[in-house]
Amino acid sequence: MHQPLLSILDQSPIRAGGTAAQALGDTIDLAKRCDALGYHRYWVAEHHNTKSFAGSAPEVLIARLAAETTTMRIGSGGVMMPHYSPLKVAETFRLLETLYPGRIDLGLGRAAGAEPRTTAALMPGPKAYPLEVFPQQVQLLTQFLEDSTGLEGEAGGFPEDHPYRGIHAAPMGPGVPDMWLLGSGGDSAMHAAQFGLSYCYAHFINPESPDRAFETYRRHFRPSRTLKAPRASMGVSVMVAETEDEARRICASRNLWVLWMMQGKPGPFPTIEDALSYPYTDEEREIIKGIEARGMTGTPEQVKDQLLTLASEHDVEEFALVTITYDHVHRVRSYELLADAFALAKAA
Repeated sequence: MHQPLLSILDQSPIRAGGTAAQALGDTIDLAKRCDALGYHRYWVAEHHNTKSFAGSAPEVLIARLAAETTTMRIGSGGVMMPHYSPLKVAETFRLLETLYPGRIDLGLGRAAGAEPRTTAALMPGPKAYPLEVFPQQVQLLTQFLEDSTGLEGEAGGFPEDHPYRGIHAAPMGPGVPDMWLLGSGGDSAMHAAQFGLSYCYAHFINPESPDRAFETYRRHFRPSRTLKAPRASMGVSVMVAETEDEARRICASRNLWVLWMMQGKPGPFPTIEDALSYPYTDEEREIIKGIEARGMTGTPEQVKDQLLTLASEHDVEEFALVTITYDHVHRVRSYELLADAFALAKAA
């Protein structure tokens, strides 16, 4: 098996004592550094009504990151479709593709990225999109994009008798954003297969069921105009440092935040010192052990070996790496060390 591609999923984390502006500045800085390091893609996430993450509008951040980088593909990880009109999403990403041809990814998610009250507030009116219509949204979005390529002789995305036939996602052009469905279970895997889209499994959310999801995706995959064979990647939580002890020390901040999130009280990411001195109960210490097991933590070679094993076990050709630290310097260094271990710059 070939060495997997390495990409990045950045949620623009806000640190305790910091601001959303600092978090977005860190994202811009990290993207520029990772572009030079040889990473393949850089995806930004969508979250709403949260004190933990600054990225609420990935399409806006994508435009800035694409302008600040030169080689990486830039995209969403992902756009939360229940909030949006398929045509509007298609037009937004057609515009991005026109501005930065051949470099834009459109990753789609079925989750809301928010709790129910905020989800309701995000809706344009009383007719909210229930989760059940997600497949129809994806199909319409794909059809709008395919009807907007402007290629002579192409049939387009809509049948002759479709009421939307002739409606194009402007601006028209030859390129199409690289489309992915994101998920942590079987439903999104099935939808990705049915529409012939690439599929990214969120291992960092649910490390328990990748086998079932990938098997569903590959078994039911139907070739599409843009993808002839299944293409699978995996979102994985990693933390790399010069020593295993240092990597685990840095991870204490993220682990405590995840514990707080599970307890329904997430906030900014705490300092390492606050996480190490936190008065954990015995029950919380057991939960922390489970949180630690969801990610890969250690030296560059240790994490590289774990990633290669995971790639071989699940036949994935790419990883979207999620690294969250309190200190931006530690996050940058983690990606630098892993890039060196995989010789990304040399391969690029």
